[in-house]
Amino acid sequence: MATSVLVCGIYSIAFAIFHMLFWKIFGWKKDLAKLRPENRAIMQILNLRLIYVFLFAGVMCFVFPEELHTYAMGKTFMAGFSVFWLGRTVEQVVFLRVNHPAVHVLTAVFILGSILFAIPVLF
Repeated sequence: MATSVLVCGIYSIAFAIFHMLFWKIFGWKKDLAKLRPENRAIMQILNLRLIYVFLFAGVMCFVFPEELHTYAMGKTFMAGFSVFWLGRTVEQVVFLRVNHPAVHVLTAVFILGSILFAIPVLF
């Protein structure tokens, strides 16, 4: 079952990499320049903190797969990330009301994240 935790690690690292590409993917150099300096800073700081959180989760999954699957603290960690991805899914629906295939794919990927992180908790 530690394999399921390793899959969560890969998932987390993939999201860290995805967030590292936000400046290029979303043309942030141009688009963020339109924001007030404090909002521009907040967007970038939040994204950098998310990169850290995803890298941290990924490293934890690779370094402590048995502990995250077996012990109460590990299961709590995994449950917390499952709820994180569930919340991200809800926020996607509430705030990103864009009818685009990429948005729908991301919503499905967020649901997948919630399920992946729940598996070590439930089984």
